[in-house]
Amino acid sequence: MLKNYIIIAWKVLQRRKFFTFISLFGISFTLMVLMVVTSLFDHVFGPQMPERNSDKLLFVNMIRQEGEEGNSMSGPPSYYFLDHYVKKLQTPEKVSISSVFTPLNSYVQNKKLALDLKHTDQAFWEILDFDFVEGRAFGKTELDNASHVAVINENTRKQYFGGESALGKTIEVNQVKYKVIGVVKDVPVLRVHSYADVWVPITLRQSEFKNDDLRGMFFGIIQAKSTGDLSAIKDEYARMMTQVKIKDPKQGTTLYSFPDTLLEAFARTSLGGGRESSVGLFYTLLAIAAFLFMLLPTMNLVNINISRILERSSEIGVRKAFGASSKVIIGQLVVENVFLTFLGGMLGLVLSLGVMQLINNSGVIAYADLGLNVRVFAWGILLCLVFGLISGVYPAYKMSRLNAVEALRGGTK
Repeated sequence: MLKNYIIIAWKVLQRRKFFTFISLFGISFTLMVLMVVTSLFDHVFGPQMPERNSDKLLFVNMIRQEGEEGNSMSGPPSYYFLDHYVKKLQTPEKVSISSVFTPLNSYVQNKKLALDLKHTDQAFWEILDFDFVEGRAFGKTELDNASHVAVINENTRKQYFGGESALGKTIEVNQVKYKVIGVVKDVPVLRVHSYADVWVPITLRQSEFKNDDLRGMFFGIIQAKSTGDLSAIKDEYARMMTQVKIKDPKQGTTLYSFPDTLLEAFARTSLGGGRESSVGLFYTLLAIAAFLFMLLPTMNLVNINISRILERSSEIGVRKAFGASSKVIIGQLVVENVFLTFLGGMLGLVLSLGVMQLINNSGVIAYADLGLNVRVFAWGILLCLVFGLISGVYPAYKMSRLNAVEALRGGTK
């Protein structure tokens, strides 16, 4: 039966090619946009290299001071705060401290090369899962000695050394020379906690370690022993915040800082004013935006489907006259519409791959690597199914309610 429905659906699509083109274009374009957005969302918040185990990671990237008069100051935490308070937490398995990346200049054969440099500790390389192309990360010895060593990404190796092996060679950044001991695959700039072009030991900035201000230019990454420990870490962190001493009450008497997942950190900063998680609000706004975006093409597709089905009213009337139930007719028309939607969905997937590749090659997002992994593909199939059901059920139900005589007359009422 299903096979016959699909064959009929294919014949119907060939009958009115213009309507078919409009329907396929609307479906494919809508799904293409949704797929690209879904891939981008997964690219930023999903378990991607080097944060593959993001389900066990929490990030500290903001501390906020508020005064009694409503004045507030916020920014990344200082090394002192992360080392003196966060690193002393008992629940986490590991805590890493790294700097916010700094844009610096380098020169290769009189050509200026802009590089983003990040200072990290040893735990940074143990927590995050980088893909090493050459060499290794720096360890305890290099950190203790504040050695001028560096790990660089593939793009820097290509621009600085022409793609040849960089191990043991010297790279100069902002007039400081470093020995290259490792090369990793490019990390997208959207991964702000791990992204850089060049990574060097954090002890090269030890002049900042004694500064006891609470705000600075560093990030903290907390690794839990298991996903079940995340709540316990957040509870311990909240208790720790009550013990933090405020150096200058004039800058604020109330402190806010939270260990967040990637999504929580984004929602708290953009929607929660630095205090509330607001993940629920973020998902609500995202769902509303997706619904409104899909609403117009769905309405257009419903109208097209009604026009298409009206042309087949005589066929439906004959079937009803020979005893076909409304349930059977609805089932056939929905299957036909889902078939059309999946054709548009497959076209949308192909288009989305092209758009993603265009974004990756454009350089708009540095080192972007958008793609259709299993999670994104599954969302695409689900969206196709939802789109097909929404746009097909109402027209099918409307026509199935016609009596046989009215359907044979054309069903215009």
